[in-house]
Amino acid sequence: MDLTCEIPRVPPHEFPDPQLDVVQKSGEQSIVLGGGCFWCVEAVLKEMDGVLSVRSGYAGGTAETADYDSVCTGRTDHAEVIEVRFDPARVSLGQILKVFFSVAHDPTQLNRQGADRGRQYRSAIFTTDEEQTRVAVAYIRQLDEADVLGAPIVTEVAPLEKFYEAELYHQDYAARNPRQPYIQYTAAPKVAKLRKHFADKLKRS
Repeated sequence: MDLTCEIPRVPPHEFPDPQLDVVQKSGEQSIVLGGGCFWCVEAVLKEMDGVLSVRSGYAGGTAETADYDSVCTGRTDHAEVIEVRFDPARVSLGQILKVFFSVAHDPTQLNRQGADRGRQYRSAIFTTDEEQTRVAVAYIRQLDEADVLGAPIVTEVAPLEKFYEAELYHQDYAARNPRQPYIQYTAAPKVAKLRKHFADKLKRS
């Protein structure tokens, strides 16, 4: 089974820093990101310094169908997402998006990631305010103009209406199931790529 995604034209560490970023604020902030299976995106983003917590869940649909069995049908309009809570004094939204686009998933794949196909696997950014929306839209435009991915970015940017936390067994899945084949072949290489290209952005053990 092919679980791979396309390779960017440039190495992740050579992706440009966002020209527009959120002005540093005090206090905790959050952003909701969808990039295929939430197990993989969670495994990558939780390693970044300044990320306080990551929860897997669903966004883009209604409460009545915000469960794994329903979402897997691809007919609920939910996306598998993660909620990233972070300290903006330690890591900016723009730097989180840089890792999201360069390591965590392939934002040029429409309604799929590798062998995972369906609208629930779409690339998406669900923003909590207008400033986040401006930063996300501007960075997508910047990356497209730089042609670092070799194809247009198809990431959906939309205001977050509601985040629905996924079932308990999905939380911290990759860390708890390192030998699971999907984790070994899909999540683990992304984490290794993060550690190789962004060692300066990792939590200190």
